[in-house]
Amino acid sequence: MTLHSWKEWLGVEYWSEATLKSFVLPNGFLLLAAALLLYSGLIPSPDSAIRFFYAAAFGAGLVLAWRFHSSRVLFALATLVLADRALTFFSAGHSLANPISQSAFEAVAVLVPLNFIVLSFLKERGFTIPDVGLRLVLLFLESVFVALSCRPDHAGGVHWLNVAVVNRNWFAWTRIPQLAWLLMCGALVAMVLRFLRFRKPVESGFFWSLLAVLVYLQKGGLGLTSTAYLAIAALMLLASVVETSYLMAYHDELTGLPARRAFNDAIAGLEQNYAIAIVDVDHFKKFNDTYGHETGDEVLRMVASRLARVSGGGKSFRCGGEEFSILFPGKSSKDALEHLEILRVEIEQSIFRVRAKVERRSSPRGSDRRSGQKGSPSRRRTHGSTEGRSVSVTVSIGVAEPSTRNHNVDQVIRAADKALYRAKGAGRNRVEMDNPSRTRAALAAKRSSG
Repeated sequence: MTLHSWKEWLGVEYWSEATLKSFVLPNGFLLLAAALLLYSGLIPSPDSAIRFFYAAAFGAGLVLAWRFHSSRVLFALATLVLADRALTFFSAGHSLANPISQSAFEAVAVLVPLNFIVLSFLKERGFTIPDVGLRLVLLFLESVFVALSCRPDHAGGVHWLNVAVVNRNWFAWTRIPQLAWLLMCGALVAMVLRFLRFRKPVESGFFWSLLAVLVYLQKGGLGLTSTAYLAIAALMLLASVVETSYLMAYHDELTGLPARRAFNDAIAGLEQNYAIAIVDVDHFKKFNDTYGHETGDEVLRMVASRLARVSGGGKSFRCGGEEFSILFPGKSSKDALEHLEILRVEIEQSIFRVRAKVERRSSPRGSDRRSGQKGSPSRRRTHGSTEGRSVSVTVSIGVAEPSTRNHNVDQVIRAADKALYRAKGAGRNRVEMDNPSRTRAALAAKRSSG
C-alpha cells in the first residue's frame, strides 16, 4: 500500500482541529477529570458515591445501548461487567495474592482487549438473532474458559496467558501480563486508525474506554479506585451512544459536515450582518453517471473536506445531494467573496483520481433539480477503464446578504440560490453575488489590489 493510498484510506486529508477535538472530547476530558477527582480526595463518602456511579453508568449504558440499537456498545459493557464479576468472585473481593485470583486476572486482562478488538471491527446490525446469539455464545465460552482456568486443581492457571515475550524485568512494574499489554497496545492503535478512517464517536469511545480499563487493571481490578475507573470506561461507552445519536440528527454521515438540521438551527438566531453562500458541484449528475455512484460519493467527500476548511470564519453545511451552504456570520457578501474565490480555486486545483471499478445500483438516482433531468435507471456498470484517471472537479457558488430586497433569512437564501443559477449559466466554476454589478466591481477591485 503506497503512502498516498494510506492517506486516502485513513482520511488524513480530512484531518483537522475539529477532528482532533471530536476524538479527545468528551472522553479524554472525562478520564482526566476522574483521575484528578480520585487523587484529590474531593469526593465526599467515596465508597457509596463510587458504587452508585458504577451502577448508574452501567445501568444507563446498557439501557441506552439497547434503546439506540447499539449492539457493539451493549456487548462491550457486558464484557466489562463479566470481567469485573470474575475478578471479584475468584478473589473473594480482597486481593490477587493467591494463584486462583491471579489466573482470573490474567484471563480477564487478555480477553477484554480481544473482545474490544472484535467488537470494534464488527458492523453494527442492531439486535438480530444470529448476531446476538453468536456474541452470547462467545461470552459464554469465555466465561467457561475463565472458570476452567481458575479451578483449584489447576492453580497454575493457563501458562501461555503469562508468557514472556521480552525480558520479564522490563515489566516488573506492572502485574498485567505481557500478552495482555501486547493486545492492549494493538487494540488501541487499531481503534485510532478506525477513528481516522470513519471518524465516529463509537470508535473513539472504544479507545478511551479501553484506556480506562487499562488503568483499572493496572490498579489490580479490585478496590474503589479500580471500580471508579471501570465505571468511567462504561460512562465513555454511554457517551459515545449519546454522541452518535446527536451526529445522526445534526451531521451528514457521508461527508461529516453539519447537515440541514444544523443549518436551520444556525440561521435561526442570525442578526442583520451575515452572508450565506450556496455551493453546487458542477456537472455532478454527469460525473456520477460516467464514473459511478461510489466515485460520486468520493467527490462529495473531497469537496466537503475543502469546505470544512473555508477561511473567513465561514461554517459549511451539506444541505442535500451535491449542494452545500456556507454561513459567514458578521460578514457581508463582499467580505465573503474573497474567501469563496479562494475556496473555488482550491477545489479546482485539487487532483481527484477515479478509483471505483464496479458499481451495482439497486435504486434509481434522484433527479437533478438544476438540470430538471430524471434519475437514471437501475443498472450495473463497469468502470475499469477509468480507474486511476485524474479528473477535474469544480464548483459554482452564489452568495447573498440581507438588503432592502432581502429582509429575512429565507429571502437571502433564495437570493443566493439565484446567484448560483447565474454562476451556472455563465459557464460554471465561478462565484456570483446576488447583485451582478457588485460581483464585477468586487472582483475588479481584487485584481487591481493584487
